[in-house]
Amino acid sequence: MKESYFSVETVDSKALEMYQQVAQFCKRRSVQFTPERSALLMLDMQFYFIDEGSHAFVPSSRAIIPRLQKLVHIYALKGLPILFTRHLNTPQDAAMMANWWADLVTSANPSSQIIPDFDQNTGIVIVKSQYDAFHKTDLESILRDRGVTQVVICGLMTHLCCETTARSAFVRGFEVFFPIDGTATYNENFHMASLLNLAHGFATPVLLKEILSAAREAHGS
Repeated sequence: MKESYFSVETVDSKALEMYQQVAQFCKRRSVQFTPERSALLMLDMQFYFIDEGSHAFVPSSRAIIPRLQKLVHIYALKGLPILFTRHLNTPQDAAMMANWWADLVTSANPSSQIIPDFDQNTGIVIVKSQYDAFHKTDLESILRDRGVTQVVICGLMTHLCCETTARSAFVRGFEVFFPIDGTATYNENFHMASLLNLAHGFATPVLLKEILSAAREAHGS
């Protein structure tokens, strides 16, 4: 079920291959990415998903970290909004998560921490309890208060929290950009299924280098 479909050596070529498979849907729209109107949503970059000793380990996660660090850096440099999510559960707020998964990620678990590869001081940390980062959080009001109309969704996992949050952002009227090589999940089939679903009805799949290039040219807020 799990595989390293992204590696540091292959992530660029694999992402391009995936992009070519979903490009037919992207051509139907002409949504222009405008960094000054955007926010970066960095979902669940926690030890729980990145530590090889965890049962929830995502094998491809390490391959995307260096490029995500670059994206966080450029957003911080330009003064653009960055929001990190940290998934935590209690028996009271887990709802179906408790029935669906073997355990809950609690605040007492050291693996629930966001990995130190990202400086959380560059953004705002949102604690969420469900796949959807908007569900019972202040995420939408934070984005509205900052005049954000576009979101760039990165992190873990592609087919769960990232896809669900992308759909939720769309429903709330945000233009969604979904870097193909900016998320990762358990295997390539899950990843591609999300890209096809999102490209057809919810988001614009892009290569991370496109977002990085545009952000570097932005004037900032």
